[in-house]
Amino acid sequence: MVSIKGGRKRLTTGAVAVATAGLALGAFALSGTAGATEATRAADTGRHAKPTVVLEHGAFADGSSWNGVIADLRADGYPVVAAANPLRGPASDAAALRTVLDHVKGPKILVGHSYGGNVISEAATNDPEVKALVYVAAFLPAPGESALELTDKYPGSTLPDALDPVTYQQADGSTATDLSIQQAKFRHQFAADVPAKQAALMAAAQRPIAQAALEEKATTAAWRTTPSWDIVTTEDLNIPAAVQRFMAKRAHAHTTEVAASHSVAVSHPRLVADVIERAAHATVR
Repeated sequence: MVSIKGGRKRLTTGAVAVATAGLALGAFALSGTAGATEATRAADTGRHAKPTVVLEHGAFADGSSWNGVIADLRADGYPVVAAANPLRGPASDAAALRTVLDHVKGPKILVGHSYGGNVISEAATNDPEVKALVYVAAFLPAPGESALELTDKYPGSTLPDALDPVTYQQADGSTATDLSIQQAKFRHQFAADVPAKQAALMAAAQRPIAQAALEEKATTAAWRTTPSWDIVTTEDLNIPAAVQRFMAKRAHAHTTEVAASHSVAVSHPRLVADVIERAAHATVR
């Protein structure tokens, strides 16, 4: 296990195994479209192509949360796609992500932040083109487990007191509840190591997650058969570090610990990119 105390620009020590609607093409980030083209061009010319990195954001965030990571990966020659996560439930969100995975040809490294971990664990099951999974302050549920259940496995999450629930009536007459983080509490809860002005923008742009999505139980676990890497955030107020360590150890994931908030992809993009690249180097030949 690698332990990072500060915002070091680049990791140099190898990790040791220990161990959150249909989607149209408009869901692709421009960088992803360009990346897919780059990968295709590389295959056509016969030179070795790097795997495409597919990024899945979690709750209370959107694709822009990966911007720093995307910039670093693209600077290192990796094609990247940042998918839009509907945040409605692991099964339906995984189906949406599958449309992205099916569209991008060739080997892929699949990365999930937070609840996005639930989604990649299901979407990657039985997909031989997904060569590695990278979990970033994320859930690694086993079949029968939900995000809510895992969050409560060990004490430390202060998320319930920071939530702003909105209940509404659906088309069929039933009611549902969406969850956001109160903007006044967003930085402390979700992004304590992100500059205040940037955290305020993130709070305003956050996407709500269906409460039912956090209660829905996993049915598959791709980490059981696909090599996995995990970034554990030790100052996380959403998913306690003890929970993250439990899941990483159970998955036999290559684990890196960093003193960071839940928004580690924003506060430490180079570190996250380095772990993704390490997964690519280890699994794609």
